[in-house]
Amino acid sequence: MIPRCLALFLPIVLAAGCLVGPTYRRPATEVPAAYREQPPAATAGGVVWKAARPADAARRTPWWRVFDDAELDALMDKVVVSNQTLALAEAQYRAARAAVLGVRASLFPTVGVAGSATPSGGISTRSPGPGQAAPEITTYEIAASLGWEIDLFGRIRRSVEASVAGAMASAADLENVRLALQAEAAVDYFLLRGQDAAIQLLEKTAAGYQAELDLTENRYKQGVASGIDVSQARAQLASTRAQVADLKIARAQLEHALAVLAGRAPQGLAIAAVEFKATPPEIPAGVPSELLERRPDVAASERRLAAANAQIGVAVAGYFPTLSLNGLGGYESSALSSLFTLPERIWSLGASLAESIFAGGKRKAAYEQARAAYDGTVAQYKEAVLEAMEQVEDNLAALRLLDEESRLQAVAVTESERTLSLAKNRYLNGISSYLEVVTAQNTALSNERVAVGLLTRQLTTSVNLIKALGGGWRSSDLAAPDASPAGPAPAAARK
Repeated sequence: MIPRCLALFLPIVLAAGCLVGPTYRRPATEVPAAYREQPPAATAGGVVWKAARPADAARRTPWWRVFDDAELDALMDKVVVSNQTLALAEAQYRAARAAVLGVRASLFPTVGVAGSATPSGGISTRSPGPGQAAPEITTYEIAASLGWEIDLFGRIRRSVEASVAGAMASAADLENVRLALQAEAAVDYFLLRGQDAAIQLLEKTAAGYQAELDLTENRYKQGVASGIDVSQARAQLASTRAQVADLKIARAQLEHALAVLAGRAPQGLAIAAVEFKATPPEIPAGVPSELLERRPDVAASERRLAAANAQIGVAVAGYFPTLSLNGLGGYESSALSSLFTLPERIWSLGASLAESIFAGGKRKAAYEQARAAYDGTVAQYKEAVLEAMEQVEDNLAALRLLDEESRLQAVAVTESERTLSLAKNRYLNGISSYLEVVTAQNTALSNERVAVGLLTRQLTTSVNLIKALGGGWRSSDLAAPDASPAGPAPAAARK
């Protein structure tokens, strides 16, 4: 009997290799050969944060190490380990990974076992006599059942394909969240260091203003300077000290923001003020086509596109019949003592083929919906690619212009300091009033603060450029999840 059953169903099982629906291909995108704003130095090699080849077994150097800041390195370790937004994204990835298991389970038979004991009785018109109650009989049954939907036209396999692509998109989302949080932490860190530099500049300037005030007061006592000169010196000193207090407010807020990014209470992280010595690094942008591989958000959009394509296959499979195999085997007896004997054996094996003749356009609607969802996802993918290139171009242009602005500002700082020195000499020699000194001091301080702000902007823009380039991540790291229960999680969940 078993060989005959196998001979009957083997051709049907082999026919399950049929897979309806479109084969996925990544849509073509218009990508230029080079960035418009790419500087010549961007093609130089040897940058530590750049991703290694997929064949390299060594772990890549984290991108933020290019800034050579030990405090920033320690902060990034805290962000990766303790950030709650990252923990949420990791949990969502694990949920998507588990969903693959649930969908893939439909490819396999469902086996169950059940037992029952059913007493029965009542009035019988037969023996033992008319109108007499029949004796109560208990029927015992124990049986194993098997149900298996043969994936004849690939509906289940397309569902698995969509689920796997969705899990891969979730893994890319996890990497995108990780990169965004790291970039946010780096930007906030350099903004905080910029505040430190501005505070140090103002405190140094205030110390100089205090000395100028003491000198002016002595000159006033000697009758050389006027009371207006003293008032101007005092006002300028008080204004500078007030600016220090204002900058300290912004610094405290940045420190609190970094604490939250590191998964701590605002009071749980203290960053000591140090001298600001960072230098903007040189960052090779590569070519625009690499963004398709290096940006986790683009990779996530592309994987969702693959999932939408697979859903079209699921909708197409809905036009075809479903084939199911059903089997049952076990024992049934009215006597428990003879339940497991050969005469009490029961079994059944069969197949069912079902097809909807009329569904009122439901299947066509499902197909049109899947096709529309795919077209929308194509648009989202192409928009993600365009936005990625825009972000790179924006930051390349900003770095180029900030570099030019910084060189010009350095000249402005030098000349304003020279002007201040001349103004002081003219005042001490009685050639000009103290107002000229105050004006020169304000100009020099303003130019120095602008120079500090430009350095901060160069560093934060460098971080944003690295983020726009994908931070050294590559889509080749995005392996399809192993859906077996004991299978290892991909690197995205283990970092």
